[in-house]
Amino acid sequence: MRQGTEIEGGRTRLAILTICGGVAFLATNDALAKLLVNRYDPIQIVFFRNLIALPMVAAMVLYMVGTCGFRTRNLPIHALRGLLMLGGAYTFFKGLEALALAEATALVFSAPIFITALSVPLLGEAVGWRRWLAVLVGFIGVLIIVRPGGATFQPASLYVLSTAILYALFMISARMLDRRESMWTMMLFVMFFPMLYAAPFAATVWVPVLASDLPFFVAQAVFGALGITLIGQAFRLAPAAIVAPFDYTALIWASLLGWLIWGDTPGIWTLAGASVIVLSGIYIVYRESRQTAAT
Repeated sequence: MRQGTEIEGGRTRLAILTICGGVAFLATNDALAKLLVNRYDPIQIVFFRNLIALPMVAAMVLYMVGTCGFRTRNLPIHALRGLLMLGGAYTFFKGLEALALAEATALVFSAPIFITALSVPLLGEAVGWRRWLAVLVGFIGVLIIVRPGGATFQPASLYVLSTAILYALFMISARMLDRRESMWTMMLFVMFFPMLYAAPFAATVWVPVLASDLPFFVAQAVFGALGITLIGQAFRLAPAAIVAPFDYTALIWASLLGWLIWGDTPGIWTLAGASVIVLSGIYIVYRESRQTAAT
């Protein structure tokens, strides 16, 4: 019994380290996007990043699960998820043109709030009053950051809130997939379909990529692929209730990178709103895990 407990504890610690690493990679990916977004259209960034990342991910899939990782019975759902991912990446990069990295990251973390709210009409799930209260509190956190109607309101915030909604729909759509679908197959199509959809639009706004920017695109592809892989693996190692709260360490990385690269420091309203959103999101994950355990 003791040995089993120690093994479980080891898996939990590994899961926490894994998601923290994955989150750090994705935060770096976002910082690289912010460096590029003033020179290239967001749709070109998405296309070129995924074009570079797709062969890496395909090789990883082939190594991990073989050719079966390229086959799926859920192609229409993967196609839908690719469209949602493209929309989310595009709106997030548009938001980064004007917003500080930490502020944009904080707003994206309102996604669990939208997941809970949208799961009722889309999946017919029952949501108790406690989770609805957490949703309401989370929206208050969003309003604290955005401050609509105020002198400091930035329309770019609406782009990032759109990202949160699209990401919520992306996560909900995962529940439509066959439970036997491999994580590696899911990751492959998440890279493939956004690239496919972005291609014709990227062609209309394409500008030559500077040689000095090419390492940033390659780094984006590497960090993005590694981040998604590590986060997915973390959720396989330990329950979501343990792993999910560490997703919020992205706020630390976003604040640090924003300060190091652009000299940005999160304002008091961003910190206050982010704290409310994080607490709300953690509570929603906690209640959902209890609901799952009960069933």
